[in-house]
Amino acid sequence: MGKIIFIDVDGTLVDYENNLPQSAVEAIRRARENGHKVYISTGRSKAEVYQNIWDIGLDGMIGGNGSYVEDHGHVIMHQMITKEQCKNIVDWLHLRGLEFYLESNNGLFASEAFETRAEVTIQEYSKRKGKEGANCLTVRDVFPDMIFGGELYRSDVNKISYVLNSYQDFLDTKKHFPDLESGIWGGKGEEALFGDLCTKGINKANAIKHLLTYLQADLSNTIAFGDAKIDIPMLQCCAYGVAMGNGGNEIKEMADYITDDVDQDGLYKAFIKLKLI
Repeated sequence: MGKIIFIDVDGTLVDYENNLPQSAVEAIRRARENGHKVYISTGRSKAEVYQNIWDIGLDGMIGGNGSYVEDHGHVIMHQMITKEQCKNIVDWLHLRGLEFYLESNNGLFASEAFETRAEVTIQEYSKRKGKEGANCLTVRDVFPDMIFGGELYRSDVNKISYVLNSYQDFLDTKKHFPDLESGIWGGKGEEALFGDLCTKGINKANAIKHLLTYLQADLSNTIAFGDAKIDIPMLQCCAYGVAMGNGGNEIKEMADYITDDVDQDGLYKAFIKLKLI
């Protein structure tokens, strides 16, 4: 039986400027020709999975850090924040003066001043990843299809990300919403740049188990690729875990193998090592 492969997107499949290496495209296509299944497993909602990624050829996706699971267009699981929860979060973030965006399969919906407030944060995020020209990045560069001026009280939201003015914003938000999963990204601890909120119990490992049940497949045939702390449960869950060379220390320390950077053909080289192609 072929392997079931789960690939994070940002920092793993594409670099932090959304560039997709041709070697990664070739690796995935050849692996599928060899009888393996390939799924992206990402923090992105479906609206952020652009056509160039689908054009690679995939068996499906896990999105919203595990809130959404799809196989060949069939929705296996989708756990969303309720409209009442969304309203409460939006009102809370407004009250705190925190800018945010709602992540839905129907689009990304930005708060009123997100574009201006988030620009410096997006630039800092890119700089930390070692990218040249980070100081020139805009929110629209990073989120080309983001919707501005849209409805913010919604019933189709997978998760909500917000810009941290301080780490205390995360601590207070986590305390205020004990019924939701509260996380940070863009840095460890007080270095974090964003906070996020989603349905309780959501993570990539949980989503993988839902998919494997649907496929009637075994964990022993799974391989996961990631670069960040959020990917650790996925690598722990799967039989074999690969960290990208550009990944953080935490994921590298627990991975079974560390490949090269995303923009140094890391995915392709790992596929060769694991004899997937």
